[in-house]
Amino acid sequence: MLRNRQWYHGNITRSRAEDLLSYAARDGSFLVRGSESIQGAYALCVLFQNCVYTYRVLPNEEKKLSVQASEGVPIRFFSDVSELVDAYYSPNMGLVTNLQFPVPNEEEAEEEQDTSNQPPQLPPRNFTGNENMIEPSELSLSETYLQRLQHMDMSTLPEEHQRAIEEYFRTSISLDADQVQNGIPYLPYLKELTLVVCKNLNSEISNILPTLEALQRILDQQLSPGPGRLRTQVSIDSSQLHFRLEQITTLLYSIEEKAKSAVFESVGYDGGHRRSLIPPVSFEVKTESLGISTKMTLTVDVESGKLFHKKSKDGLEDKYYGHNKILQLVKSQKMHAKLMIVLDTDKEKIRKEFVFDNTKKREGFCQLLQQMKNKHSDKPEPDLITIFVGTWNMGGSNPPNNMDSWFQCKGQGKTRDDTANHIPHDIYVIGTQEDQLGETLWADTLKNTLQNITNLSFKQVAIHTLWNIRIVVLAKPEHENRISHIFSGSVKTGIANTLGNKGAVGVSFMFNGTSFGFVNSHLTSGSEKKLRRNQNYLSILRFLNVGDKKLNPFDITHRFTHLFWLGDLNYRLELPSAEAENIVTKIKQQSYQELLCRDQLNIEKQDGKVFLHFDEEDITFAPTYRFERDTREKYAYTKAKATGTKYNLPSWCDRVLRKSYPLVHAVCQSYGCTNDIMTSDHSPVFASFEVAVTSQYVSKHDPNSMSQGGIKFMNCVATLKTKSKTKFFIEYHSSCLEKSVKTSEGENTEEADGSIKVRFGTQVELVPIISDPEYLLDQHILICIKSTDSDESYGEGCVALRAAEYCYTEFHVTLTHHAEKTGILTGGIQLRTAEGKQTDKLYDFIKVERDDTATSKSKGIDYNKFSDVRNHAYDISNPSYMGVGIKSCTAADRGWSYSMPPKATASAGQAGKDHNMGNISPKRSGFDASIQSPTIKASSPIDEDKTAKEMFDNPLYGSRGKASAWGKEQESQRKDHHTTSDPFFAFPKASDMDAERPPITPRIRSFTVTEKPQKPQPSASGAPLHPTTFKKPVITSRSEGGIGPGINRPPLPAKSRTGQSEPQTNKPRDYRDSSELPSNKPRQPARPSQPPPKEMHQETQPSKTGRFVK
Repeated sequence: MLRNRQWYHGNITRSRAEDLLSYAARDGSFLVRGSESIQGAYALCVLFQNCVYTYRVLPNEEKKLSVQASEGVPIRFFSDVSELVDAYYSPNMGLVTNLQFPVPNEEEAEEEQDTSNQPPQLPPRNFTGNENMIEPSELSLSETYLQRLQHMDMSTLPEEHQRAIEEYFRTSISLDADQVQNGIPYLPYLKELTLVVCKNLNSEISNILPTLEALQRILDQQLSPGPGRLRTQVSIDSSQLHFRLEQITTLLYSIEEKAKSAVFESVGYDGGHRRSLIPPVSFEVKTESLGISTKMTLTVDVESGKLFHKKSKDGLEDKYYGHNKILQLVKSQKMHAKLMIVLDTDKEKIRKEFVFDNTKKREGFCQLLQQMKNKHSDKPEPDLITIFVGTWNMGGSNPPNNMDSWFQCKGQGKTRDDTANHIPHDIYVIGTQEDQLGETLWADTLKNTLQNITNLSFKQVAIHTLWNIRIVVLAKPEHENRISHIFSGSVKTGIANTLGNKGAVGVSFMFNGTSFGFVNSHLTSGSEKKLRRNQNYLSILRFLNVGDKKLNPFDITHRFTHLFWLGDLNYRLELPSAEAENIVTKIKQQSYQELLCRDQLNIEKQDGKVFLHFDEEDITFAPTYRFERDTREKYAYTKAKATGTKYNLPSWCDRVLRKSYPLVHAVCQSYGCTNDIMTSDHSPVFASFEVAVTSQYVSKHDPNSMSQGGIKFMNCVATLKTKSKTKFFIEYHSSCLEKSVKTSEGENTEEADGSIKVRFGTQVELVPIISDPEYLLDQHILICIKSTDSDESYGEGCVALRAAEYCYTEFHVTLTHHAEKTGILTGGIQLRTAEGKQTDKLYDFIKVERDDTATSKSKGIDYNKFSDVRNHAYDISNPSYMGVGIKSCTAADRGWSYSMPPKATASAGQAGKDHNMGNISPKRSGFDASIQSPTIKASSPIDEDKTAKEMFDNPLYGSRGKASAWGKEQESQRKDHHTTSDPFFAFPKASDMDAERPPITPRIRSFTVTEKPQKPQPSASGAPLHPTTFKKPVITSRSEGGIGPGINRPPLPAKSRTGQSEPQTNKPRDYRDSSELPSNKPRQPARPSQPPPKEMHQETQPSKTGRFVK
């Protein structure tokens, strides 16, 4: 039935619908398409003032259809879409405008073109069919509109108006175009035409307006209530007048907007575009051929989707590659300015290598190409977006006129290259403190600033204010319909937690299928009030009410796929005031790391007291507080008060931190502060992130014919730090489940250290609502350990289904409750999905290649083959996705790890072969066959030729340690020294460390937690806990001894196991005792990458789980 309706377009994409409406170019044009996210639903798309408004048409339980229109408009139900469309031809139905002009579907349009030989229905006015074939691009702007004018029947218009309109399009519109070219974008001749047409209307308004004003003054006086019937009748009669006046106003605005758009486009005026235009950007590069270096120019044209390259700067473009021919970018790990581009030439896949001027230029080039791929993608929904996060304590002052540097990430620190200035972010989140401006004024200021930078009119998603603490969220217009479930809230942490001068505001929303949370906080000030700031953080974490209300057992650190925490956190440098001048000297020398080791936030975070499992990008910019206003050259670290001189040492008070679900793509692109915004004593801080998002997935398969998926949890063991004697059960939550699922009670066992070990013996199989791997592998299971007597949570964690993509996988999750470590949960997960595969993700477009000649030769790699290039590309832009960050962050620091079993047990003759552990294993720990699930297959269904993906260093910051357990541990110690000895800024000495801690071995083994692991061997050399110098360890290459990853080495002789000491008899410790978690010390023994805890030291047996990490 709907197929016979010209306005119904079936299952066309959202972007195609917008294109069809833009071609129609008339307000009130509309079409109906099938919903992309909900079966049985539709989308009503209406064009008004150059914008497309989409209304969801949803069925209820009785299959009646209704439109989600404006608030306050009664909901009407219709039996079918045709009845609904007919009803919305009437005005005042809640739409932005009433339906007027149906846009015919493309099939009917083709049929109409076939009958083009017939004469047109409108009077031809001597316009022949041959002239109808003239391309619009061949006509001038004036000729184009005169041609349209001939097709219109204007016989009902006054002759004076007809002459004025014809004269404008014949001569005056060209004069308006000349004015625009001269920088005057006001179209003065169009205004003259409007005055002529509305001359009588203007005079009538002048006559009527004084009368209406007098009537208003009379009605303003309070009178006794009159007859209600008369009042109702007046409102009914006047409603038609109001509507007609509103219609005239709307038409005038529409005429002006469309005329501006046409004139601006004809002369190439950028200010008139409603969409972002990224100009072509050129890069000077070098390429080598037969040992000869040649200079070339690469030009990225994002709008046309082409990459041009020419041999000389002023020469003609030799050729270009379309966006669909650029298959992958592969960054060199050895040469940080080198990039390989994999291209499809139809005949074969080739690679071209280029060397840029520096690393920032290479990064800017990659961002532009990624933007081009995203812009021209044929996917209906994005899988990758960028987010700008900014925080600024405005100090009670008005902002400067120019804030472009803040939003363009320019200044100090990790900044964007100038070539990426025109790339707009998808979402902007701005948090301010001590903000005296009104909400509307500040929001308009931000929108205008972004419009000047990006040529886009950003939509306001949310704004929330607590006293002078404010958060604003803006999004691209194209994302307006992708954002839903918006919540906001605030928490006061001022005096007695009742004043809002300190506290936090938060906003949360869903972007298609991905949840986002943003918290802007202003914590207690004062160098000595560190503990109070910690308490502020815990109060905000506990009482901020945003996110999915169904996840009440979880705090906000578990409710969101991506959580960003920003603001003036007010953590200072833990140094005496006498060191003020020394601090300023260190800042001038840019010796930031020596100061950061005394940063209170780093110390408290390392001790597990605040921001547990949050990530923060390396700080490479100067402290943002406290400056003298109107300059960034001098820190004002003293302040005279009645009680004496108060010191505010230069500190990194303004910060941005992030926490994402496991194995989710999220990477920080920039993190720094501005240099030129000086109205406050704080400098604005910026950060930008590239994060993965998922769509509102609708399965394309028949549910009755496809196989049912399953998520099986087994061998789950929880170790809880509690004195409670209650029984416990596990509760599973996820958006991929129809409802939460509870397990039966576990069996409790009291441990020697006072903890309780709970074994959940029964297997639990969860049934997902959709079994397609495209959907299921992007989902996560939230786990909550609850007591049976009070239903209270004793710990929460998260498991990524992607970890079990290929086979049964073991997980190790740190349990937390109200930001406090409460135990660990270990177990296994197995995933069963329907047939199918995931589509390529945009965040896999950029890879990193290892420049290891020895490795490539040993494997016989042919780098000229495209398949090998893909196999040996490693992901640098994807830290969380692989579980290993760009920064040296251990799996335990993230609160989770996964152990992937080897595909097959290698014999001695195969020891030199690199066995693949699967491309989603973040931590390559061993696998103990003694606890292997019976469902595990002997081999993983991954090709032997594929190489396991790894994470490598951030090229902007130079080389880091290799991805071994010792290398990451040592690098973390080198960067974050939070316990220093006198004199200040000195690195810690080995003698200062706690002698009771277990030692760090130079070649540490990675363990999967089992019931009876190997007992650590005593040290023969008595090496200190920490080396006095921080050199990178020597990593044995695969050629040494012919031993490769996945092969258990024989036990080392006692003399060769340097760095190991006698087993320590440690006292039982409580996870909640934060003093047990000092910085620069080994990770807790309960974590799988360290030697087993005390309870497991009772028997000595040959190692079955140890496997060296390469």
